[in-house]
Amino acid sequence: MSLADQVLAVNDDLPIRTNQPVHSGKVRSVYWLTEEDSRRLIEEKGYDVAADAPLAIMVISDRISAFDCVWHAEGGLNGVPGKGAALNAISNHWFNLFKENGLADSHILDIPHPFVWIVQKAKPVKVEAICRQYITGSMWRAYAKGEREFCGIQLPEGLQKDSRLPETLITPSTKGILRGIPGVPEADDVNITRQNLEDNFADFNFSNANDIDLYEKLLKQGFGVISDALAAIGQIFVDTKFEFGYVTDAKGQEKLIYMDEVGTPDSSRIWDEAEYKSGNIVENSKEGFRQFLLNYFPDPDILLNKERMPEREALARDNALPLESLMDISRTYLGIAEKIIGHPVKLSDNPKQEIIDVLDKEYGLIAK
Repeated sequence: MSLADQVLAVNDDLPIRTNQPVHSGKVRSVYWLTEEDSRRLIEEKGYDVAADAPLAIMVISDRISAFDCVWHAEGGLNGVPGKGAALNAISNHWFNLFKENGLADSHILDIPHPFVWIVQKAKPVKVEAICRQYITGSMWRAYAKGEREFCGIQLPEGLQKDSRLPETLITPSTKGILRGIPGVPEADDVNITRQNLEDNFADFNFSNANDIDLYEKLLKQGFGVISDALAAIGQIFVDTKFEFGYVTDAKGQEKLIYMDEVGTPDSSRIWDEAEYKSGNIVENSKEGFRQFLLNYFPDPDILLNKERMPEREALARDNALPLESLMDISRTYLGIAEKIIGHPVKLSDNPKQEIIDVLDKEYGLIAK
C-alpha cells in the first residue's frame, strides 16, 4: 500500500447515515446524526446529555492547514502521515487529564476510533481563546513594530523575542466574522480586548457577562494542567488556542465546556526545553511547517498579508511541496505525541475502512 493510501486526506465521503450536508472544515468533517440515531445512542451508551441532544460524528483527517490554506506534496500526498491519529491522541490525553483534575467537560462523548469523536452539539462561544506564556509569533511581530498594546493589554518595554512574559496573558481573537460590534473589525481572527467582550457579551455568544470570567478561568486552568505535564517531559508550553461552547446535560443544566481540540501541535506552540535553554528554538508543533513555507516561497508576504488571499490560495493549490517537508512534520507530530501519551501512536493501513467497520458493527451508523 502506498504512502498516499495510508493518509486520510478526504474525510467527507464516509457512508455515515445523516440527513444533513456534511460540514467539511480544513481538518475535520462533521456528520450530524439523525434524530433517531442520536436518541438511540444516548440511551444505549448512557451519555450524560439531554435525551434529545443532537449528536455528530467528527472525523479528523491528515490534511495540513497553514496560513488558512491546505497544502499537498509530490507523489499525490494530500496529507501528513500519522497527523490525524497524533492530534486526536494528544487531545484525548489532555481531556482525560482535565477530567482527573476536575476541570470542565468537553463536547466529546465517545472515541470509537483514533480518527473519530462522537460529540454533542454545543453553542460555540465566538472567541478564539488564546493564552500566551512567551512573546513570539504575531505578538512579537506587533511588538517589534513598536506596538505596546496587544488585545488591550499594556506590554512593558525591553521584551526580547521568544522570551518568557512577565505573566501568562489571555489575548483573544474573533472566531468567524462578526458583524455590527462597535470597535471590532468585520474579519475572521482579529484581536479583541476583554472590554470588547464585556460590552458585547451576547454578540460573542456568551449566555451572561459572568461567563467571561469563567472562560478565562477554564482557559488558565487548562493551560496550567498542560503546561505542568509538558514541563515534566522537558517541553515548554509556549502558547495555545482553546475553544469553548455551551451544552445542556441530562439534568437540563447549561454548562460551559471545552470544545474542539486542546494542546495539540496544530493549536499550540511547544518548544524543547533543553534546546531553549541552550539558545535554540526547536518547534514541536506546526510552527516549524509555517517557517518552512515562509522560507520556501520567494515572497513570504503572500502568506502573511490577508489582502493577498487569492494569491495565497493559488500558491497552495498549484504547488506540490517537496515530499520531505510533509514527512518532516509527520515525524514532529508523531514524536511529540509519543512523548505526551507515553507510547507510539498506532497507525492504520486503511483508516477509512476501519472507521466504517467500527461505526457499523458497534454503533449501527452506516447507511446501507
